[in-house]
Amino acid sequence: MKSEIGRRTAHARIDRCLRDGSTTLDLSSLGLSEIPESLSDLTHLARLDLSENNLSDIPSSLRDLPALTELNLRANFLETVSDTLGDLVTLEVLDLRENGLSQAPDSLGNLIALTELNLSENYLSALPDTLKNLTALTRLNLSSLGMLAPEFFPTLGLTTLPEWLGNLTDLTELDLSSNRLTALPEVLGNLTDLTLLNLSGNRLTTLPDTLGNLASLTKLSLYGNQLTALPETLGNLTDLTELDLSSNRLTTLPDTLGNLASLTMLSLYGNQLTALPETLGNLTNLTELDLSSNRLTTLPEVLGNLTDLTTFIAHDNLLTAVPEWLGDITDLTLLGLSGNRLTTLPDTLGNLTSLTMLSLYGNQLTALPETLGNLTDLTDLELWNNRLTALPESLGDLPDLTWINLSGNPIDADDR
Repeated sequence: MKSEIGRRTAHARIDRCLRDGSTTLDLSSLGLSEIPESLSDLTHLARLDLSENNLSDIPSSLRDLPALTELNLRANFLETVSDTLGDLVTLEVLDLRENGLSQAPDSLGNLIALTELNLSENYLSALPDTLKNLTALTRLNLSSLGMLAPEFFPTLGLTTLPEWLGNLTDLTELDLSSNRLTALPEVLGNLTDLTLLNLSGNRLTTLPDTLGNLASLTKLSLYGNQLTALPETLGNLTDLTELDLSSNRLTTLPDTLGNLASLTMLSLYGNQLTALPETLGNLTNLTELDLSSNRLTTLPEVLGNLTDLTTFIAHDNLLTAVPEWLGDITDLTLLGLSGNRLTTLPDTLGNLTSLTMLSLYGNQLTALPETLGNLTDLTDLELWNNRLTALPESLGDLPDLTWINLSGNPIDADDR
């Protein structure tokens, strides 16, 4: 019944499109397993959405749409693709993500007008060499190839990148996340127009020095790899605003990281860092800094230069003290220092009057400074699993405090 309703709806929308001359047609989510032949009459059609249907092949009627520039086939059942696709030479945007494709057809290489191609979330382990013809591409998404069910398809997903990728020099966005890449080709450095590069969730252990050629990059994600070191040339990426290096195996950082003066977000969560370079203090535009789950015993004084920070997280390190200078970062709204070895807090924390969340659980705190009563914007205070026996009376002056957790402290009920 549902498929019949979808078929009728498709016919109605095609008829309406034919009458009013619309260049856009939405046939998504109709449960269609085939497309009405009347679609061939829409010779003026430029944009067609067939996503979330039950199509098992590219409808041959698409060949009759000479003006078609955008085609969305996301979330169908296209295990294979016929040569029909290669005839759609006017296409500029093609979305094939979330299908069952085990092989990308050679005919994709005919679509030389393509500027955007999305092949993500399919079952690919290789790319056809004909894709080297797509030199007009500006956005290419190859994420999660074979990673939908890696326990059943352990050999799928990209393990290497072809050398011809370096020919696609118009690319501005490249997503290679959630594959099985162990190395990157030097030719990646040819893609000097890239502004976004996502390499997260791979198996990279090193990065090529040519990464430093990508001077237009504004966002670089390397989350969830196996990196043990970073190239000095990373410091050439002076337009970067977001850099995610979390969940790797980094033990040190290059001093050149301090050259990235445009950074607003830096995540170093989940590495093996024991110290930070002094040059980190040059990143004065940072608003978010995550140092959680490392092996830091102290925080360098140069971090006090980062006065634009609104979020500073250093959970799960080996910190034994909070530096006085932290009270100078008065724009902070979130401060996370849980899971360390803190026994006391400096009075200067009372200067952080913009704080809305303060996380201190899992330390060895025996007392809190009275100056915490100055944090009148505070809404969440996490203090569980410390050694507190009493609370400062000034906490009663916090009008917006809606959540406080004191469990796991030897505090007297009368003092709560």
